[in-house]
Amino acid sequence: MPSPMMSPSPPSPRRPKVQQHVALVHDPPRRTPTPSSFRAGRGMSDAAGADDSTGAEDRPGVAAIATGTPMDAPPGDGGGNSGLLPPGAQARPKSRGAAASPDSEEDSGGGGGGGERRRARQPRRRRGGRRSRPASTLMADEESPAGGDPPPPAPPPAAGLPPPAVRSKSRTGGKEANGKDAPEVIFPPATPTPISSKYYSNLSYWRARRVVFYKNGDPFSPGLEFRFKPGRDVSNMEALLDKLSLRMDLPRGARFIFSVDGERRTRLEELEDGGSYVVSSYKSFKHASYGKKSGVWYGVSNTSNVADDRRTAATKYGTYPGGWRAQRRGGSVSPPPPPIVAPALNSAVQPPLAASSMTTSGLKPSSGRIIRIINDSDHSVQCRVLLNLRTTQPFEEVLEDLGQVLKMSGAKQMYTLSGNEVRSFSQLRNEFADVETFYLCHGGSPLLGRNSMLNGADTGGRRSRAGSVAADADRRRRSRSRGKRSVTYGDNETRGLALPSFADYSLVEVLKEEPLRLILRGLKRTFYPPLHHPPADNSPPDKRLQLEWVYGYRGTDTRRNLWVLPTGELLYYVAAVAVLYDRDEDSQRHYVAHSEDIQCMALHPSREMVASGQRAGRNRKTQAHIRIWSTETLQTLYVFGMGEFELGVSAIAFSQLNGGSYVLAVDGGRERILSVWQWQWGHLLGKVATHQDELTGAEFHPLDDNLIITHGKGHLAFWTRRKDGFFERTDIVKPDQASSRTHVTCLQFEADGDVVVGDGDGFITIYSVDSDGSYFVRLEFEAHNKGIGSLVMLSEGTLLSGGERDRKICAWDSLQNYKKITETKLPEAAGGVRTIYPQRPGRNDGNIYVGTTRNNILEGSLQRRFNQVVFGHSRQLWGLAVHPDDEVFATAGHDKYVALWRKHKLVWSTQILYECVSLAFHPFGVALAAGSAEGHLVILNAETGSHMATLRVCGSPLTCISYNPVGDAIAIGSQNGSVYLFRVSRDGFSYKKLNKMRGNQPLTHLDWSTDGNFLQTATADYDLSFWDVRALSPEKSALAMKDVKWYTQTCTVGYLVAGMWNNRYYPMTSVIVTTHRSSAHDLLISGDADGHLRLFRYPCISPRAEYNEEKAISSHVASARFMFNDRSVVSVGGTDAATMLWEVVDD
Repeated sequence: MPSPMMSPSPPSPRRPKVQQHVALVHDPPRRTPTPSSFRAGRGMSDAAGADDSTGAEDRPGVAAIATGTPMDAPPGDGGGNSGLLPPGAQARPKSRGAAASPDSEEDSGGGGGGGERRRARQPRRRRGGRRSRPASTLMADEESPAGGDPPPPAPPPAAGLPPPAVRSKSRTGGKEANGKDAPEVIFPPATPTPISSKYYSNLSYWRARRVVFYKNGDPFSPGLEFRFKPGRDVSNMEALLDKLSLRMDLPRGARFIFSVDGERRTRLEELEDGGSYVVSSYKSFKHASYGKKSGVWYGVSNTSNVADDRRTAATKYGTYPGGWRAQRRGGSVSPPPPPIVAPALNSAVQPPLAASSMTTSGLKPSSGRIIRIINDSDHSVQCRVLLNLRTTQPFEEVLEDLGQVLKMSGAKQMYTLSGNEVRSFSQLRNEFADVETFYLCHGGSPLLGRNSMLNGADTGGRRSRAGSVAADADRRRRSRSRGKRSVTYGDNETRGLALPSFADYSLVEVLKEEPLRLILRGLKRTFYPPLHHPPADNSPPDKRLQLEWVYGYRGTDTRRNLWVLPTGELLYYVAAVAVLYDRDEDSQRHYVAHSEDIQCMALHPSREMVASGQRAGRNRKTQAHIRIWSTETLQTLYVFGMGEFELGVSAIAFSQLNGGSYVLAVDGGRERILSVWQWQWGHLLGKVATHQDELTGAEFHPLDDNLIITHGKGHLAFWTRRKDGFFERTDIVKPDQASSRTHVTCLQFEADGDVVVGDGDGFITIYSVDSDGSYFVRLEFEAHNKGIGSLVMLSEGTLLSGGERDRKICAWDSLQNYKKITETKLPEAAGGVRTIYPQRPGRNDGNIYVGTTRNNILEGSLQRRFNQVVFGHSRQLWGLAVHPDDEVFATAGHDKYVALWRKHKLVWSTQILYECVSLAFHPFGVALAAGSAEGHLVILNAETGSHMATLRVCGSPLTCISYNPVGDAIAIGSQNGSVYLFRVSRDGFSYKKLNKMRGNQPLTHLDWSTDGNFLQTATADYDLSFWDVRALSPEKSALAMKDVKWYTQTCTVGYLVAGMWNNRYYPMTSVIVTTHRSSAHDLLISGDADGHLRLFRYPCISPRAEYNEEKAISSHVASARFMFNDRSVVSVGGTDAATMLWEVVDD
């Protein structure tokens, strides 16, 4: 029997057979074989005859193949298994220069059928100047130019050919003893096998290869296209690595080459033409979407020719150009089992729409389509995608990307609702242009047709279990017809499988456009849409925030900030809010007209109006100005000073004699300008620059409205305003005096007009006026150690002084040359004295209110102990946690205090040893975990505030803490970028360290998934990172995490909260510091670095999302949280330590 594949000596007579098989592969018949031919047990000739009768009359090249001997014939029958060779056909010479026989030319390309198309296709592949490595001998033999160098010896045939391949034992012309070639029968494997390295045993005959290399770990690397000829340009893998080291920017040069799947490549023979590989300096491979942009329909790959496409299909699906895999049965090749055909749908195939028709989405099918894809394994998982039909990405890769959207790994096949398989973009554009719904499966039989195959379909005879599985696999790999659509599955009635209508689904149908790409503070960020989420509504929510309660008091950096109104209400200010607190009714009223923090305040002599000055903001709407408002109605009466103050109003006071018609103000700018206003008309009466670095305060003299006294560091001056508006200055403390270093902190007046001042050294000085109008020091004495915070002259002539450092309050008799009457001392936890004010002005009962430097307000007298009225944090406040099932919340700050609040009352406060930056409640509400700036985790009893445990976690601040939903673990995010996991006991008080997951960016927020398997963290650079708790490692693929459900939403970045950033309704420079989702998943609260609280609808996706806004502080909102019932929101400020409770009311 002559050998079908020989060395370049005598031409083989079996070459035309191979060429004719290529014609069948590349130009299949218009219609698929009828199922009856296979059920009758006929061979290949019957099947081919059926094809010829149905549509091959216009295909002479195909008709010639159908006349051969059946494939069931043994190899020796009919001239060596001539089922693929027409009678009379002659072999083609082996040499490229030798002329083929006329019969061979006629059979291989005669007529107007596939042969002409083959000849037209071949020059296009050669015109590119390169040639891809063929997937089989058939593809290699398809290219045969008329002349040129002799071709290299062909590699072994692919496993897709039905007959066994026969070749000589030696490629160099080895002989047996009789001088004949020693034939070797090679049966194709029954399962797809990787291309062996023996295919490359003769590399010198191969043309140059084109390979693309990507940098390891860089999914955005454009790739380096490298062309080389093995054996000539590059001799071995080491030489290739040397060349890549010069052309690629790698930390230690090119040392390792991997496939895009992570398989190591160590030899040149393993590098395929047209393939993509990853180059690394290290032995570890990093998985990424190499060669693709982020997103499903933006994949980019290298354009390949027809042979590349077929090789890709062959290696991926285990199929070969014949469309079915040959199996070895006792030394012969058996035809594939017959397909399962549902006759009920043979006539149910509707004709495709024209290529120019429009889809339901209004897009042209030639450019893009909106289709619905459904997970074949779980029909509840579905979505709509916008598919780019002009992409250069192979269709198989697009299927894999679409499978990731449906939570499928390795999706390989797409089917219509009627069971027709989609194999190309051309079918989506033309044949299935009217179909909108498609199913994706893993390559097995799709679920939508599985019932018909098991119940009602004829399998053409009994088969074993293994044979049935193999037949099912082969049936899915039938010849891919380019003509009429093959009908493989029955309709809904035949299958007996009721497909749910889409109107029955309760899932939200979301149009999946491209992922959101934002620029956050100059950094590009991409967020992927989850498959199912509530619909986005850009309208403002039907709720708004209304200030209910303000906690604390501002005493750390301001003076003269506490008064008592005639109604008995306490008047003070916190941040941008003026608070009127009624202790008897336990209620508060708030004046919230200021747009920035209040810096100073003064009470009108009638005690019915208040003047308040604010600091300057960043825009025109937040300029520094003064407001006059009523304490009874909280209505603004007058606003003046817009544009007159540079940085803010640092001091303000009413005149005394003329009924308070004048208001003085001191600008906080560089020149410290003193101005006088007639506030009823907003007229500026005069101004002068004081040029004092630190001006603490200013007052009208009680006996002269044109005399103003200013004081500060090394400064005490009298200013006399003339009628022309100019001021005459008289310095009481001379700049050249030693006392000029003294800081005058407070000021009071005696009944006769003498001036009483207190300084930072603890001295009280009394200045009197002589007959010439000059001031002199009448008396000076030491009252306190270090600074004096406040002086108050009571009606009966008693002077009260409070010390900032010694925390003492002393009473002095001004009628007896300031003899000390008595003194008392405040507790250390309360802090020093900042302001003193009598509880009932005009009465001599001795009861006073004291505002302290630690933001507390106390009440009492010198004869009895002081009680706390208002508690507040005195330093930066960052920690905030809400109780899981009660109207309770906790705060923790840099003042080392942890406080628990219930509505308006302080439940308990505990001082710990460390500054706190984060806080979290146990899910059962029994424990409270506080993270410190020194890296300690402090556990407190949430009921009593008692200390339970302290754990050393690391040396960096623990910026975010969160328990998992069941409460048996706690995750701690640190500023060093790592996440620490601890196991928690059932009572929430015992902790054991589990492990550590390393990161490299400071973490700011942390959320658990609902199943407790994953974490998401936001970093200081606005990256959204994911962590796999089970694997104890970071999760690299953000696309794989897009459908994870999160137990909380505190991370400020993400797809469902992206509308807070770059919102069109407020400046793009706004930085979101905190966010929180409501328990009902319908509202979202956010706080930014400018002090704005914004209430959005959830999800907040679009930058056009509208909101309801409130502003109560100037600095950033450190944290904001919904209470457990979504009826209230708690917010804490960062630097000003303001804590506020907001009620969520109907808008």
